[in-house]
Order: sequence, then C-alpha cells, then structure tokens
Amino acid sequence: MNIPADLLYTEDHEWVKVKGDEAYIGITEFAQGELGDIVFVEVETIDEELDKGDTFGTIEAVKTVSDMFMPVGGTVLEVNEALEDTPDVINKDAYGDGWVIKIKIANAGELEGLLSAEAYKDTIES
Repeated sequence: MNIPADLLYTEDHEWVKVKGDEAYIGITEFAQGELGDIVFVEVETIDEELDKGDTFGTIEAVKTVSDMFMPVGGTVLEVNEALEDTPDVINKDAYGDGWVIKIKIANAGELEGLLSAEAYKDTIES
C-alpha cells in the first residue's frame, strides 16, 4: 500500500500536503480501495471557512456515500475541477491528480495533531 512519507494523515483517511500556509487535501489510497469505484465527488464549501472535523464534501462510490472531513481548520480556496468529469481519477492517483480541495490553513498548530505516514500505516494495519 502506498503511503507517501511527505504527507500527513487523519484517522478518517484524508491526507494533507502542506505548501506554506496552504494545503491540498484528498482521500488516501486505503480509503479509495475500501470505497471501490468512485463515481461522484461533491464539494459545495468553496470560499467557506471550516473548522477541523467539519464536513467539506461527500464522495460517492458504487458501494456507498461517505463524508470527507477537514483535517485542519481553514478556508476552502479551490476544488479539483477535474473530479467533476472524471471522479475515478481518485482511484487511479489518490495522492496526485486525485486531490479534492485546496485550503488556506487557519491554524498551523493543528497540523501537529495529524498522523505521520508511519502512524497512519499502524492505524490501518490494526
């Protein structure tokens, strides 16, 4: 299972790629594998300021619909528009082209509460 060491993770299976005071957020390879074929991604929180743990969107797969949660508080700056036409890019490239949102981080201190790649690996293996 691919768990890039340069990302941070949540127990809810989101990943965070920090770039200065902004971050890209998506779902992990493990999560997309559990969901199966992704058919729809909905994010209606563009330009909204959300707190850590708030729902920022939903992801629909053949099997189920799941909420996606903010790993840290921030303002949703951008949604990956490619997911509108090809949501299955998450199945093919969860950590690259399959990112879901870009945010402006409200409190960088919240990043310290996220999991390292090793800690995330331990979570999914237990």
